[in-house]
Amino acid sequence: MAIVGYSRVSTCGQGHRLQLDPLQVAGCDDVVSEVGSATDQNTRPKLQRLLSDPLGEDIVIGLRLDRVPRNVEELIAVANECSERKVRLRSLDEQIDTTTPQYRMMVLVFAMVARFERVLIGRRTRAGLEAVGASGWIVGRRRHLVPTQLSQAQVSLAIKRVTQAQAAKTFGVSRATLIRAISPVKELGE
Repeated sequence: MAIVGYSRVSTCGQGHRLQLDPLQVAGCDDVVSEVGSATDQNTRPKLQRLLSDPLGEDIVIGLRLDRVPRNVEELIAVANECSERKVRLRSLDEQIDTTTPQYRMMVLVFAMVARFERVLIGRRTRAGLEAVGASGWIVGRRRHLVPTQLSQAQVSLAIKRVTQAQAAKTFGVSRATLIRAISPVKELGE
């Protein structure tokens, strides 16, 4: 049974030494070290390779939980992946071991907290959008043509007989943008 450690620092300026020493004391046969942000698991190729290799009955150790997964959802995904492959995942600082009943209970609690957090984020987002809408701000992309420019373009096209391309160039937009702006939006079902 191999014991593999995982060490990650966010920037090149940070050293791995603070993580390597405790991992070696814990008996790691090998330590996989990586530099990179935890914002996306796909940006951590060594962790991906470590978790995808058929280790079988091996132990993957991280100094702290925040060095392996970046959030609760990823912790659950990594733990499930390790469990399916019969790989034991341990965190030294938090003294967490994926093979214990306490850990399985903790994962369920984390899963409920993550779901609750997603609901709260959704509520805050909707409340924020409603507040912005109520204050008169327009949510979304800024219009390329303000109403005065739009009416000038319509007059120019109708009376002066300029081309759509010329009118678009006058207002610094593409021809397609001008056409979308002057064409009324059709209601569904018309």
